[in-house]
Amino acid sequence: MTTFLLIRHGDNDYLGRALAGWTPGVHLNARGRAQAERLAERLSRCGAVAVYSSPLERTRETAEPIARRLGLEVRICEALGEVQAGEWTGRTFEELRQDKRWKLFNSFRGGARIPGGETMLEVQHRMAAAIEQMRRAHPEGTVIAVSHADPIRAILCHYLGMPLDLMHRLEIGTASVSEIRLGDDWAQVTRINVSDELP
Repeated sequence: MTTFLLIRHGDNDYLGRALAGWTPGVHLNARGRAQAERLAERLSRCGAVAVYSSPLERTRETAEPIARRLGLEVRICEALGEVQAGEWTGRTFEELRQDKRWKLFNSFRGGARIPGGETMLEVQHRMAAAIEQMRRAHPEGTVIAVSHADPIRAILCHYLGMPLDLMHRLEIGTASVSEIRLGDDWAQVTRINVSDELP
C-alpha cells in the first residue's frame, strides 16, 4: 500500500485576486512561507519515502522545507502542475466574471475547455497517470505530492468516483493536506483539506 499526502502550495499574492496558472515568478508570500514551515514541522515524522512537486515556484517553495526536514530531495513532476489556463493566465477574477466562457467552464468542468488551455478531464488524466507511476515506484510507504487546488480536486474526484462538474464541492485550502491510500486494486480517500488553520 502507498499513502499519498496531496498538499496544496501555500499563500501567494495572486490568491483570490487573479488566475496565476503557469505564470512564472509567482512565489510564496510571507504567510505562505510560514505555512510551509508549519507543514514541514507537522510532517517531519510522517516517514515519507519521496517528495514530489509541481515545477512552479510556489509549489517548490512549499515542498522544499518539508523535504529538508525529511532528509529527501524534491523531485519535480510536470504532471502535478497547475491547470493550463491558456488565454486566462494572469487575468483577474473580476475580468473573468465578465467572460461567458468562464461561467461555462465553472458550470461544466467535465467537458468545457479553457480557451487555449486544458479541460479538467485532461488534468485529471495526467494527475491519475502520475499518481499511478509514483505508486509503482513506491509500492510501500508514504509519498508527498505538492500541487494546486484544481488538480488535487480532480484526482480526489477520480478516486471518489465523483463527477468533475461537482469538484468545487471539495474545498482545498492553501497548505492543506488530503490523503489517499492505494493498493494494486483498491483506493481509499481518507482525509480531505486538513489544515492547522482549521478551527
